[in-house]
Amino acid sequence: MEELILIVEDDNDISQMLKELLTGQGYQTVQAYSGTEALFCMEKRTPQAVILDLMLPGMSGEEVLAQFKAQFPQVGVIVSSARDDVHTRVELLRAGADDYLVKPFDTEELLARLEAVLRRSRKESESVTGMKDRVLEYKNIRIQQEHMQVQVKGQEVTLTKREYLILELLMSYPGKVFTKSNIYESVWKEEFLGEDNAVNVHISNIRQKLSKICPEETYIQTVWGIGFKMG
Repeated sequence: MEELILIVEDDNDISQMLKELLTGQGYQTVQAYSGTEALFCMEKRTPQAVILDLMLPGMSGEEVLAQFKAQFPQVGVIVSSARDDVHTRVELLRAGADDYLVKPFDTEELLARLEAVLRRSRKESESVTGMKDRVLEYKNIRIQQEHMQVQVKGQEVTLTKREYLILELLMSYPGKVFTKSNIYESVWKEEFLGEDNAVNVHISNIRQKLSKICPEETYIQTVWGIGFKMG
């Protein structure tokens, strides 16, 4: 079955260009011109990936991204924006964006990045297959792997897809120390080049979300000079 891509872009010319580009590559597409319309489209039919503009009427792209990741953490989101500052990129990574493209972008680069996001999603879906009813537990954290559901003291914790995969990896081997390279290559499915801060950002996000429910507990330990493990 053709993979469905949701295009969230209020500029009609850019939206049509993306639609023609993606349909020409064999993808199905759905177009939304505002954040509200995008959320409606997601609820009606969940896509395999989203191309999301930041400058939208009504809800901002950042707000839409937050809602996407809260409700559909398994869907990869590529943010498209003219903003090219480091602060914006870091904040969007923290919010769960899977990739970031600066406008104007090269269409070949977009297709390559989209395929990378979809490839990771496919591998993650395959890894979940056959895990029905598998549960991981550590201290008072409980993960139900079939539904990618995380609970602390019985309260559900909403994690982005990559935050979930990092926590699942660490909890699968609670006594093992994972280097940044181990985590990055396992979760991002790409070669770790030693300069990416994404692992630290995602670990920090996980800690913050877990501590909101159980502030007195330490779950993820930093092993200085090596990496991270369940602590």
